Amino acid sequence: MKKILSILFALCILSAPVFAGTHGVNGKVSGRSICAGALSLLVWPGIGQVVNEEPYDKNITHAILGLTGIFRIWSCYDAVVDRHGGVWENRI
Repeated sequence: MKKILSILFALCILSAPVFAGTHGVNGKVSGRSICAGALSLLVWPGIGQVVNEEPYDKNITHAILGLTGIFRIWSCYDAVVDRHGGVWENRI
């Protein structure tokens, strides 16, 4: 299980340039944003958004959608690139 999660995390980081320019504005990848991405993937998606100091609505939306397994990967990417804004009134 750890091996699969490690591979998924690596793919998220490597695919970040591919998704550049999606809804919202990408911030800068930093040590803090990488830790936030790891927390989003391994612990719970809303935590990574809190670490990146995103608005309350975005934190709650990520935490609730974290109930779906696939959303963890998106939230991980969102936290790693420290993306501000997004779709659904800047929540996703």
